[in-house]
Amino acid sequence: MKNFLARQILNSIFYPFLFLLSIWIVFFIERSNDLSFVKYGILPRMFEGLPGIFTSVFIHGDIEHIASNSIPLLVLGMMLFYFYKKIAKSTFIWIWLVSGIWLWMGGRNSPDHLTFHIGASTLIYGLATFLFFSGVFRRHLRLMVVSAMVVFLYGSIMWGVLPIKPEMSWEGHLFGALAGVLVAFNYRKEGPQRRVYQWADEDDNDDSYLIIQNEIMEAEKEKQEPKAPDEITVNYIYKEKDKEDT
Repeated sequence: MKNFLARQILNSIFYPFLFLLSIWIVFFIERSNDLSFVKYGILPRMFEGLPGIFTSVFIHGDIEHIASNSIPLLVLGMMLFYFYKKIAKSTFIWIWLVSGIWLWMGGRNSPDHLTFHIGASTLIYGLATFLFFSGVFRRHLRLMVVSAMVVFLYGSIMWGVLPIKPEMSWEGHLFGALAGVLVAFNYRKEGPQRRVYQWADEDDNDDSYLIIQNEIMEAEKEKQEPKAPDEITVNYIYKEKDKEDT
């Protein structure tokens, strides 16, 4: 059991760690060669800013910026790949693309002062809201515990969707958070689901539920001469309506 759990944790951390490593490699290439990759950020509503939808998450302004994004990206990414492993890759990619497209369409920009939006914080906000709302939408007890963990660990970051600091891309945070909610709603019927048990009526032929039919009533009528145990039949059909994939 311990080996299985350790293997699950290692598998869940592989892709988030690889993505984080690529971000740090880009940062070190930029700094060691005295380059500036800011131009590869998202430049809203400008044709030359379209590639930033794909590249902006790899670009960070300074060591403090990339360091503050690293741990949340790794932790939230690991939670995504651990609890939602079958839809984790597509979820990550959709949050990335949707938040980037919305930021390109609605982010701040000015003809007098071009504004490039950079950083992986759009992904962080998207992952946080996905993990929170996905558990709520599914009404899945264990995943709702994950939702509570996200609130406990990173609930305070939601202040970042407000225009508090002019140098901060609060639009990126906002669109990332909205993308996470949208993707959580879209995938609410995919991936892990809560188990549902339901008693069915005798005339219900749907074998998707637990059906129990017996002769207890007849035994009650014949209390004076109850049937032998092997004469009382208990017929049942059992099938889980939904199974968890984790």
